Amino acid sequence: MSMVKESVDVEVPLHTAYNQWTQFEEFPRFMEGVESVTQLDERHNHWRTSIGGVTREFDTEIVDQLPDERIAWRTMDGDVQQKGVVTFQRLDESRTRINMAIDFRPDGMVEKVGDAMGMVDRRVKGDLRRFKEFIEHRGAEEGGWRGRISPS
Repeated sequence: MSMVKESVDVEVPLHTAYNQWTQFEEFPRFMEGVESVTQLDERHNHWRTSIGGVTREFDTEIVDQLPDERIAWRTMDGDVQQKGVVTFQRLDESRTRINMAIDFRPDGMVEKVGDAMGMVDRRVKGDLRRFKEFIEHRGAEEGGWRGRISPS
């Protein structure tokens, strides 16, 4: 498994950043290579990605979600092995730090080489930067789900 850790500070209040992040179907607007995310229910999402010419579809399960603090997930399919957590930290009334940590298993030679060259780190950093631009430009969230999902 490989680990990626990245952070970004956004110029919006904590609840705004968190609420927007819970709008999973909007991820293609700022995540490179994500073609679609379909929210199946409050715990499960179906993803379609296209990265480096390789298209994949897989499902994820949210395993822990605490409003304004964290969202943790894992993949449910054997082809894509990943788990991660995104946390939200209030810096002051109008600024939030978003931290992301992802554990993943590169599949195949191309992914292993890309991982060794730091491509995954750059992609995650870019996704967080694009989220920052997205939410700061909007200034408000498009919605939000504030339910609690407890670890099993």
